[in-house]
Parts: sequence; C-alpha cells; structure tokens
Amino acid sequence: MFEDINHRRRDFLGVAAATFAATSFGAIGAASGQTKAGSVRPVIKPGTNTSFAPLKQINAGLLNVGYAEAGPADSPVVILLHGWPYDIYSFVEVTPLLAQAGYRVIVPYLRGYGTTCFLSSDTLREGHPAAIAADIIALMDALKIEKATLAGFDWGARTANIIAAAYPERCKAMVSVSGYLISSQESGKTPLPPSAELQWWYQFYFATERGKEGYEKYRHYFAKLIWQLASPQWKFDDAIFDRSATSFENPDHVAIVIHNYRWRIALAEGEARYADLDKVIATTPVISVPTITMEGDANGAPHPPPAAYAKKFSGKYEHREIKGGIGHNLPQEAPKAFAQAVIDVATLT
Repeated sequence: MFEDINHRRRDFLGVAAATFAATSFGAIGAASGQTKAGSVRPVIKPGTNTSFAPLKQINAGLLNVGYAEAGPADSPVVILLHGWPYDIYSFVEVTPLLAQAGYRVIVPYLRGYGTTCFLSSDTLREGHPAAIAADIIALMDALKIEKATLAGFDWGARTANIIAAAYPERCKAMVSVSGYLISSQESGKTPLPPSAELQWWYQFYFATERGKEGYEKYRHYFAKLIWQLASPQWKFDDAIFDRSATSFENPDHVAIVIHNYRWRIALAEGEARYADLDKVIATTPVISVPTITMEGDANGAPHPPPAAYAKKFSGKYEHREIKGGIGHNLPQEAPKAFAQAVIDVATLT
C-alpha cells in the first residue's frame, strides 16, 4: 500500500507538464467507449452492490487464482487489480457498472489474498513486483485473454504499470491511481528526508522480525489502521472492512506482504525466474499505452504531484483529480468516477 511513489523514486522529479482535471462524472457508456445519446440504462445506486457472483478458480502459472467475473464473455476485457491491504471488494461497485456498459470484467485476488493459493508447497512465498505482474500475465494466458484494459490502485496500479511497460502488446489501455509506480530496487536504498521516511513507518516495521510477528498477530487491526490513515475522510463501517479482512487470512498473506516491502528496500531478493522482468523494471521505462491517472483529493498516502510523472507516459494521456474527500482506495470510494475512467481511456484523443 502507500505505493512506492516517494521521492527516492523520483528519477523524473522536476518534470514540468500540463495536467488535466476531470472531476465530473458523465454517463456510463458502451464498451466501445461511446455514450449513446438518449440511451437509458438501469441506475446502480452507490452502496447497493455488496457482493459478486460466485467466485471462480483457475490454475495459472504458479497459482490457483480466485477471481470474480461479470459481463459478456465475448466482450472487451477489463482486469481490475487491488492493492494492500485491500482485496477484490474494492471493485464490488465498479464491476457491475463496467459489466452494464458491455465489458467482460475480471477481478482476481493477488497472490497471498483470498482464495488464490500456490500450486506447490515448494514455491517461494515472495511478493516482489515482478512476481505479481507475471501472475497476471499467466492469468491472462490461462483465460485465453490476448489483450485487456488494466486498471488498479496501490499494488494493483504498480502491477498494471509493469505490464503496460514490459508487455504493451497485452495491455490495450490503463487506469492507474497515483500515477507512475514503477521503481527500481536500487532506488529503494537511498535515504529520504525524515518527514518522508516517517510516511513509510510500516515498511521499516516490516523489515524487522518483530514487525513480521506483529503483522501476523494483529493483521486485522493493522489493516484497519492503514485504511483509516490512507482514507481519512472515508466513513467505512465494520461490515465493509470485515468483508475484505477475511482475504488477509490467506495462509501465505503475511509472507507475501513482508517480502514485498523488504524487497523494496533491498532487504530481500526476488526469484531468478523473474530476472529479465526485474531488469526492465530497474530502467523505470516509459509507458506508451493510452493511460488515465487518477488521484483522490484526500489521499492520506504519500503521493507526488501529477507533473512529477506525466512524462513517463508517452502515449495518449490524461490525469483526473477526484474531489469530495476521496482517499487512497479510490475505486471503492468513488466507483462511478473510476468506472468512467476505464470506459474513457480507450477513446483518448
């Protein structure tokens, strides 16, 4: 969570670029990206959709992946990717909006969450960014999805960024909350000013064995604290939190989370199988696919101004600030705005 968008990764700080703000929400359009004049669609009221259809499971790469699916099977595909400490329910209201608009929507649990599990007990329980990106490519292969729009936040946005940069032929377009999140492990070694380091307190906690044990013991309370800090104006209730918190009971969850954050500050290594992808990540490559980046106006997580990363997107690009006290979990806090961005990104001009 609180994605790696801190100053140590600002290879591109100082870049001056114009940004766009789109805070209004238009009508949800069709999967082609076109809003049909005069068309009437059922209204989905915020807060009314609280569950998915029965989840599916599929073997994909190293994993048996649990995922939600909605919408016509032969339609353009959107893959929605969650972060830490969140889960697929961040998209429980986005999904029907996109399905209603004519998309096939796939919402997978990342490794270490929910019903996603490893196929072998011998596989290293690691969670560095290349591994998670490789998981999603494997899922696309297993589902015979050649190309999809990728949309996410937190770990999910980082994963979408990596796939868009390293496998642009698999990514039609992208929606990324908090912008460009690819960072090198080498940059993670660079000390930050104290005020910036303070925002990453949990990363240092996780670097210790005490932190690992503490997260294992208090993962429910830990996750709720992060939700509160990251989205200080989001008035979620216990039922909303508890629905997602069950995903953190996955037996591999703690190992995945700890490895992810230790990898970022060069205290853990990734498996050799991901070495080629790690080399791509280390270059912090420019992303060429059409992209909309988004930011809530009350995001409690550390994040840079859009101008700091605008030039990392060489294709069609737009930035949207979503107002109204919207925090880090933007898809769940502002589902209509997020869904509209997914629809609009394919038609950027």
